[in-house]
This record gives sequence, structure tokens and C-alpha cells, in this order.
Amino acid sequence: MTASRDSDGYLTFIGRADDVFKASDYRLSPFELESALIEHAAVAEAAVVPSPHPLRHAVPKAFVTLAPGYTPTRDVAADILAHCRGTLAPYKWIRRIEFAPLPKTVSGKIRRVELRQAEAQRRASGERGEYEFFEEELG
Repeated sequence: MTASRDSDGYLTFIGRADDVFKASDYRLSPFELESALIEHAAVAEAAVVPSPHPLRHAVPKAFVTLAPGYTPTRDVAADILAHCRGTLAPYKWIRRIEFAPLPKTVSGKIRRVELRQAEAQRRASGERGEYEFFEEELG
């Protein structure tokens, strides 16, 4: 668990420490990135996990469930990533996005561990998801 204490001694819960990951030697919290994602009208739900990268060690990848009325297209992916670029510092930019249903526990919590494992296996095998987009390909 990660928390901070303010000058009055109050604790503020930030998130789980095991979800924090390093990308280009920066420690990133998925919670902050997911908060930026869900501000976009097309995003109903989102989960961010590290995606293996040959130079940066890992880059942030978003798994997104779209809101009703939106379809998983290249243009929607580019628009969501552009929105995140406008709200996040450059080292926090989401570099990959995939439109897919999110695995959940019985109580409805997103199972990031499954997403992390699946992403690591995909990058190792070179596979791509049907609705998976990389920032460098979107221009």
C-alpha cells in the first residue's frame, strides 16, 4: 500500500505499491494514468500495465473498455492518446492502447495481474491484439 502524510498528520491512500512500475527509469502509478484516461468521453473503464519495450524497459499500456456508441478504431485510439498527452507529463504518456474487456474478480475489481502476464507473453511472442495500437504507428 502507498500513502502520503500531509503537514497536519492526515494520511492519504494513493494506491497499491505492487501496481507501481518503472518506465524509462521513472516510477509510474497506474491510478494516475487511468484517471487521465477515464476523463475522455470514449473511455468507460481503463487499466494501465507495463508493456515490455526494448529501449525503455517498459512503457505504459492502457487496456480500455469503450463507452457505448464508440467503436475500437485507429482514430479513437489516436484521440484518446492525444487527450492523455494534453493532461500528463511526457514521461507518463501512455504509449500503447488496446480495446478489450477487462478481467475482473467476483467483486468487480480489475485483475491487473492477468493483464500484466498476458502483455508480457504477447510481447515475448510478438503477437498483436486485434484492436491494439502503438503510439509510434498512430503518428
